[in-house]
Amino acid sequence: MSAGCTNCYAMNMARRLEAMGVEKYSGLTRKSGNRTIWNNQVRLDEEALEIPRKWKKPRNVFVNSMSDLFHEKVSEDFIRKVWLVMEETPQHNYQILTKRPDRMLTLLRESIKKTLSNVWLGTSVEDSRVVHRIDELRGIPAAVRFISFEPLIGSVGKIDLNGIDWAIVGGESGPSARPIREEWIDEIYESCVGHQVAFFFKQWGTWGADNKKRSKKANGREYRGQTWDEMPLAVGS
Repeated sequence: MSAGCTNCYAMNMARRLEAMGVEKYSGLTRKSGNRTIWNNQVRLDEEALEIPRKWKKPRNVFVNSMSDLFHEKVSEDFIRKVWLVMEETPQHNYQILTKRPDRMLTLLRESIKKTLSNVWLGTSVEDSRVVHRIDELRGIPAAVRFISFEPLIGSVGKIDLNGIDWAIVGGESGPSARPIREEWIDEIYESCVGHQVAFFFKQWGTWGADNKKRSKKANGREYRGQTWDEMPLAVGS
């Protein structure tokens, strides 16, 4: 979809799950040189829709950790089914992250028209080339709107976070990881302070604050001398 997808963990994970015999991941990736990439096939897992109904204790659910619910090949009917499950399981909190907030905006304004208090909606922004997604997200009716600035691979510039509740920032990890720069994080942090947005710094990733490459564990997740685990205190509108 954009540059942030290049080293997505989900592509290699899908390949490994297929090798382990997990049927629903069969045939979703292909090799391109030394890389595993998606082959533009989408499989709708109807059985997974019933899983949240079976959980007795409340959970925080990251929906579609291996995919994008608003991919053009995911039918509107299937998305409606997802919304119904979330509506009928209000004991759980759901987070949905997409790189296609334009489609999310269209469906929620014109078709689904349901703002659920237990559903947080977000978009990914990896650099200045896709900051337009923030404007699209801002127009989406949601209890909480959040932005995942990860992997942060470039400056996002001076951004308007009005109407946004939460910002997650993180560097890329893995052998082909692209560097992150502290000044890029500064831009986001200062905008969060100015707009009273909760700031969560997830990790430096493969490249540390000193611009040196090492394990993500060794680089840690301290920024400005501390860890940042802020969460949105109040829902949006």
